[in-house]
Amino acid sequence: MKRSSTIFLQAVVVLIGIIALVIMIRLPLTEGRAKNLDLVGIYADPFILYGYAASVAFFVALYKAFRLLGYIGQNKVFSASSVNALKSIKYCAIVLSILIVLAGVYIRIFHSKEDDPAGFLAICILTTFVSIVVATAAAIFEKILQNAVNIKSENDLTI
Repeated sequence: MKRSSTIFLQAVVVLIGIIALVIMIRLPLTEGRAKNLDLVGIYADPFILYGYAASVAFFVALYKAFRLLGYIGQNKVFSASSVNALKSIKYCAIVLSILIVLAGVYIRIFHSKEDDPAGFLAICILTTFVSIVVATAAAIFEKILQNAVNIKSENDLTI
């Protein structure tokens, strides 16, 4: 793969991270419950804090994807570090999907009776599905890459 392609993909990963960070900072200010709260009250909301804590897995997965693209750019695709990066992405996606499901269950059980949580639950279902797809793809790529690394190490031993 050309170096320019991996640099472009790394830039896309960084852009995704910046957009997610901007959304996480800006969205609580425009959310419906925040109109009567001060700035400290908005960001001290337990659900907002839960969202920030859950986003750690997302940002770790982005960092590992950035590192994986770096390995690809350095022609170190068939290495243990690439396999470990994919394994970390898989685990982050699994953790993120579990945390999103827990948030959806919490909102479903404890939402205000005059509030309709259907939109939030639809977003939870969609993001959980995306996270599971990412975890599955990372698991498949991890297995394929691990087999390739094993074959490469066997070939290195026979030469």
